[in-house]
Amino acid sequence: MKNFSRVVRLAFRYRLTFVFSVLCALGVAFLWGANIGAVYPFVEVAFRGESLQTWVKDEIAKSQQTIVEKTEEAERHQALLAKTPPKGRKAVEVKISLAQSRVEAEQKAVQRYRWVKPYIDGYLPDDPFKTLALITGLLLLGTIVKDIFLIGNNVLVARLAQLATFDLRKLFYRRTLRMDLAAFDGQSTADLMSRFTHDMENVAVGLIALFGKLVREPLKMMACLIGAGIICWRLLVLSLLIAPLAAFLIRWLAKTLKRANRRAMEEMAQIYSTLEETFHGIKIVKAFTNESQERKRFHTGSKKYFQKAMRIARYDSLSRPISEVMGILAICLALLAGAWLVLSNETHLLGISMSPRPLSLGSLLLFYGLLAGSADPIRKFSDVFTQLQRAAAASDRIYGRLDREPKVCDPVCPVEVKRHRRDLVFEDVSFGYHPDQLVLENIDLRIEFGQTVALVGPNGCGKSTLASLIPRFYDPTEGNVRLDGVSLGDMRMRDLRRQIGLVTQETLLFDDTILNNIRYGSPQATREEVIAAAKQAQAHDFVQRELPEGYETLAGSMGGRLSGGQRQRIALARAILRDPALIILDEATSQVDLESEQAIHQVLEQFVRNRTTVIITHRMAILSLADQIVVMQSGRILDRGSHEELLARCGLYRRLHQIQFEEPGKGSGSPLAA
Repeated sequence: MKNFSRVVRLAFRYRLTFVFSVLCALGVAFLWGANIGAVYPFVEVAFRGESLQTWVKDEIAKSQQTIVEKTEEAERHQALLAKTPPKGRKAVEVKISLAQSRVEAEQKAVQRYRWVKPYIDGYLPDDPFKTLALITGLLLLGTIVKDIFLIGNNVLVARLAQLATFDLRKLFYRRTLRMDLAAFDGQSTADLMSRFTHDMENVAVGLIALFGKLVREPLKMMACLIGAGIICWRLLVLSLLIAPLAAFLIRWLAKTLKRANRRAMEEMAQIYSTLEETFHGIKIVKAFTNESQERKRFHTGSKKYFQKAMRIARYDSLSRPISEVMGILAICLALLAGAWLVLSNETHLLGISMSPRPLSLGSLLLFYGLLAGSADPIRKFSDVFTQLQRAAAASDRIYGRLDREPKVCDPVCPVEVKRHRRDLVFEDVSFGYHPDQLVLENIDLRIEFGQTVALVGPNGCGKSTLASLIPRFYDPTEGNVRLDGVSLGDMRMRDLRRQIGLVTQETLLFDDTILNNIRYGSPQATREEVIAAAKQAQAHDFVQRELPEGYETLAGSMGGRLSGGQRQRIALARAILRDPALIILDEATSQVDLESEQAIHQVLEQFVRNRTTVIITHRMAILSLADQIVVMQSGRILDRGSHEELLARCGLYRRLHQIQFEEPGKGSGSPLAA
């Protein structure tokens, strides 16, 4: 429950809401006990055909008569004490003590009755039926007021839980966005989505249970137990002898339910993963007619979740019977002991004093009613119990991710940097996603400001990884990367990334307007500046001509309403509007047709001027933009130079060129030579 307690601390930030929810719970508890207390006047007064005035007068008379009788009894035993042999004196002294205790109890009762008598005489009806009607009306009014408090409590508790979950969800999202890319490489989106949705919902339900029933029901129970204790606290203690056994069983059940809930949540995350993969790759599923295989995979995951859920249900099914059996056992103990005391008109049970005065039938029935009233909250604990364990398991899963720290973070004392104007240098850089497996080895590369460098090589040679070190998506395992002589690790990441524009192979557009997608990296830009960037990216014409609402058209999820070429030009417009000093083009034209590639090529010819540009490509045509070409193989720089120099001396580059331009149907000449 350690992590769940951290969520509770978030809720305690809203102290006013919490205080008012507790006040409402106190109102519910008080009126719950008070309504049960109506049993006493019904039994003792109304059903006997008496008024409260007659009842209080008779009770005073009975108590006074008992005082006289017990006083005389004590005096008789006192007189006998001197004549009693030493061996028998103890029994006589006990009788004297009992008689004196009874006198004291009756005297206190007379004082109470006399204190309340003026109010009964002055304000309450003297007719039995009117008395009954008054008690019934007060019972109805108390129930209405109690329900008003209950509504207020439920609303305030829901507000408290949702505010705490709202803060937790924002904190989790903020912390997740802070994490470096390595944290996302080994974690599926579905797993994160499961924590953001399913687990968060379980936390909210747990908070509602905690601040709702777990506060309100114990208060109701305490109101009943206090009332029962006022009637006969010793009989109450006897009834609660089974409480330690109940506590032991509940603790065992709590641990078991928490483990079962954690496993069920893990299976739910796997179901999310299956759904994400299937729907994201629905074209492949249908193309290969693999619907049955996907159904089988989903069936397997759902079956595992079903089994975990049934395990929870089995344990959950024990909670209510345990609480009910314990509650009934307590009532049975009280029933047997109390019935014997009333029927025998005794104050002692097995030699133990249970009550200073004999219990009346009305008092005993009220005692049973209050015990039954305390059993109802205990029964409701079974629901709370399961919800709390589920919330605790969900909190562990959420904080398991939230407590991580990014490996790539800002320095304590960052160096202030100006706009890039000199060079970008890789100094003996090595990097591996795993410590024992390097992806880059001993990279030495210097790129002058304004220079365009193309990285080419076979798949998996480390081109994209090398480019990912520039915006500090990762930090080198060894070596250093410097921008204008300053190590990237000494800069604030925000300052560094403000100078970088990125256009990737899989262009991501958000489900927002075209205008906002272009303005995504420059939120302060005006509409005119957005349109100017779109014109420069040759996107303005198709936005105005082909999209139904122009710049206000929604791009759709992942930009799905646009073609590949349109998405790339929107992405270029976004980079142009940002006006970066350093731009990274990672396979920026690999997913577009020839016409779109030519249009993008024209845009890039203008855009890369007076900027440091790193191009990652398999497409040899775009290499005409490069001032220098770097050939990579197996994480190392194999060669570097111009197109003609590499064709003459680098076998790998020559093979890549031949694959692009000398395959059948491709033609034999290189456009780079033109």
